[in-house]
Amino acid sequence: MSGAHFEETASLVIRHIEELTVAANENEPLWNQTLAQFHKAADLMGLADDLREMLSVTKREVTVHFPVKLENGTIETFTGYRVHHNVARGPAKGGIRYHPRVTIDEMRALAMIMTWKCATVNIPYGGAKGGVVCDPKNMSLRELEHLTRRYATEIETMLGTDRDIPAPDVNTTPQIMAWIMDTYSMHRGHTVTGVVTGKPESIGGSRLRYEATALGVRMIIEEAARHLKMDLKNSRVVIQGFGKVGTLTAILLHDTGCKIIAVSDSKGGVLDARGLDPRKLVAHKHVAKSVVGFQGVTDVTNKELLELECDILIPAAIEQQITASNVPRINPKIIVEAANAPTTPEADQVLQDNKIIVIPDILASAGGVTASYFEWVQDLQSLFWDDEEVTERLRTIMQRAFTNVITTAHKYKTDLRTAAHLVAIDRVAHALSIRGLYP
Repeated sequence: MSGAHFEETASLVIRHIEELTVAANENEPLWNQTLAQFHKAADLMGLADDLREMLSVTKREVTVHFPVKLENGTIETFTGYRVHHNVARGPAKGGIRYHPRVTIDEMRALAMIMTWKCATVNIPYGGAKGGVVCDPKNMSLRELEHLTRRYATEIETMLGTDRDIPAPDVNTTPQIMAWIMDTYSMHRGHTVTGVVTGKPESIGGSRLRYEATALGVRMIIEEAARHLKMDLKNSRVVIQGFGKVGTLTAILLHDTGCKIIAVSDSKGGVLDARGLDPRKLVAHKHVAKSVVGFQGVTDVTNKELLELECDILIPAAIEQQITASNVPRINPKIIVEAANAPTTPEADQVLQDNKIIVIPDILASAGGVTASYFEWVQDLQSLFWDDEEVTERLRTIMQRAFTNVITTAHKYKTDLRTAAHLVAIDRVAHALSIRGLYP
């Protein structure tokens, strides 16, 4: 074999090994990635070994298998999960998702993320997450109700206004929360509105709960713009995920003066450098079931959308979207994580090296759980707030959290994600230390 041919072959082998390594990292379980971020912050703050060990495991987990009779007369057995990560600062709080790819590792990771998210904005909750392995898009409303009520019954020992308060997440809705609340209430013999949040206003839901995550994202972007002396007017915004959060974020930022140049959903995306009208896109999607096919725009894939030139990139879909393989081509001024864990650790490091500011999920998307906290408080008091009070309370909490994270980042000379984890872990570790061990 000639020297040149040997070098070419060796180069191909090395490139193949590198590609396999990237693929392996990107397929790493979310739980491992979430745990790695925790340990990174724990190392920086010098967290005691006993506290590190306690916080690196979940408190309790339940896996349930339950039958549901479908409308065609067949019976299908579904698998569901509910996980509590930590409850040192208050009841467990976290969403329930219905998705074909729900796993126990994903639930563990998202429960831990919820612990840090609640602590970052300093609301008195611990972290939880739940889900059912199913495809709700292929189920009728009656089948979804039967599945929801049976799942709620199976995990009922975990739930309670002072134990665990679920909320909507991927593919779950206020109606699904109403079914869970009703199921729990029927078993108790009286109405218990505070056992879930994100439910309809007519049965104890809060004003602006549906909009709260997007409201929080806008508030954080406004704070970041002030901090960076960045003019939001005509800033080019790209949003991956045109569901509840992405849709409302697009509308709110459009109304602020931002230029929404591209959005996407699970079927694809659309681009218009002149700016899209998000309300017209919503109307189109209501009919077409996707933003794809909107007139007068350029179609883009989800992959292409993340790599578009823009000022603000908002991942608002699902986890692990910005990865080692695509991050070299991602170059906005700011990334604002409206979804949970959309950036892998390998990609995160590249973004830091490239001086791209990332506002992490546990800060940027905390508006939803904060409004859930408001709903829970209102239910317990049977005293409800108007839009203005909800908005101002939310703004106060989000602004204070942003300031705390920025201050911590400067103190430790670190990135915002690590700073947010430092704030959160310190609060949870302090609660564990003060409470002590039983018995």
